[in-house]
Amino acid sequence: MASPKRFIAGAVCPRCAEMDKIVMYSNDEGQFRECVACGYSDKQGEAEPQVTELDTRVNQRKNEDDHTVKQVVFFKAGSDD
Repeated sequence: MASPKRFIAGAVCPRCAEMDKIVMYSNDEGQFRECVACGYSDKQGEAEPQVTELDTRVNQRKNEDDHTVKQVVFFKAGSDD
C-alpha cells in the first residue's frame, strides 16, 4: 500500500542542492525520495550504503546516575564599602 508523499524538513537535494524540496513516500516496491524542484528521485538503500548508528557516549551509556537530591548553597558576594 502506498503512503502519502511527505516533505522532509531541512533535506537537501543531492542533484540541485535545493533545501526543503525533498518528499519521501513508500509503496510496494520500497521507500523513495523525490525532489519536486528538479525531478531527482531514487530508492532508499540503493544509492547509499546502509549507515548504522555511530557509537557515542549518549547511546552507549547505562542510566546509573545518582538520582539523589543534593542541596546547593549560594553565597552573596562581599561588597566593598
